[in-house]
Formats: sequence, C-alpha cells, structure tokens
Amino acid sequence: MVRPKPVTFDKLKIVAENRRARFDYSIEDTYEAGLALQGTEVKALRAGEASIAESYAEVKDGQVWLINANIPEYSHGNRLNHEPRRPRKLLLHEREIERLFGAVERKGMTLVPLSVYFNRTGRAKVELALAKGKQTHDKRASIKERDWKRDKARLMRDKG
Repeated sequence: MVRPKPVTFDKLKIVAENRRARFDYSIEDTYEAGLALQGTEVKALRAGEASIAESYAEVKDGQVWLINANIPEYSHGNRLNHEPRRPRKLLLHEREIERLFGAVERKGMTLVPLSVYFNRTGRAKVELALAKGKQTHDKRASIKERDWKRDKARLMRDKG
C-alpha cells in the first residue's frame, strides 16, 4: 500500500526560492526530490547560499538532473571544494521519473525548480514543478488579478 504524499511539503528552512517561476509558468503538478550533493555543497546550503533563478531540470537516461543551479563555493572549504554550477542529480522514484519524462516529451512541458529547502530530518530537498510556459496575455491577466486582490484587501481593511 502506497502512503499518500502530503499536499504541502515539510519545509523547515528555505534556502533558495524561484519566485519568478510562478509568474512565468502555469504550475500543473509539484514533486519533492532529494538532492545528491557533495559535502561542501551541503555546508554552503546550510549557510543559506544558493540561487535557482535560471535553473531547470531535465530527464536524461532515466535520471533527473538539476541544471544551472548555483551553489557557490563554501568559504571555509579547502582544495576539495565543489564546482558551483555543476549538474546535480535529483532523487525521485522511478514511477515519478517516467511520469515526468512522458509529460515533458509528449505535452511539451518543462521541469522548473520552485525552491530548495531542508526538511525536518535535515535533508536537502528541491520542490520541482511540472509547468507550462505562460503567454504574454496570461501574464497580464495574472498581474491584473494580483492587483485586484491587493486593492480588495486594502478596501476590506479600510471599510470593514
């Protein structure tokens, strides 16, 4: 019996967040993936240094890789420090990888990392989204909706 996954993930400490992704893409589904990291990468993440603004994920040879994520070198690392922009393997179940591969191949969707965080057990995780790119008119509609929500909240606060 497979245990159902929680809707929201257990995020104890958020290290990096891709806020632009929710504006540029319409999010279809989200997955929680582990990160295969080296020692100094974990230390740099614990120090709160990471950027996933220009990063994406891709499926290659039955594995998912996080491309172009920047985890800068650890300041107290020695000659065994890591490469800042190396591809990092994402740890997912085989069934999830097949589902992602099918969606990317057939439907033309992209894999976008939304956040990098540590969960309650201290493991580094990536919130990965299966997303479809928005057109310009969709972005305008989301701006209009966001402004209306802000104005509505302001009116309710002032009048109510």
